[in-house]
Amino acid sequence: MKNIIKNSLGSIHISKEVIAVLAGNAAIESYGLVGMVSRKVSDGIVDLLGKENLGKGVEVKVTEDELIIDLYIAVQYGTKISEVANNVIEKVHYSLKRFLGFAPDKVNVFVQSVRVK
Repeated sequence: MKNIIKNSLGSIHISKEVIAVLAGNAAIESYGLVGMVSRKVSDGIVDLLGKENLGKGVEVKVTEDELIIDLYIAVQYGTKISEVANNVIEKVHYSLKRFLGFAPDKVNVFVQSVRVK
């Protein structure tokens, strides 16, 4: 599995929830991002998640050879959406490589809303 680190002393299994929280914390620091939103959008209503629920705006998919992270975000009105998305991708990729020792294979960003801050 992609989320298992093995060394001479044994192996370390990193849960999807930990990866999701790390990715959410990294993403929230990006310029132009208002916040993370729930990945389950019902009735067209999008609510921003607080700091304690950042992992709920992130979906982590782990297979034998691939780690895919989906981020659901709200961007600030007046910012270039593609730039914000690229910054989020780079920040998440860098942070996970730094903290976990491995980087995700794919980081997908889904912009759910645009907000006036």
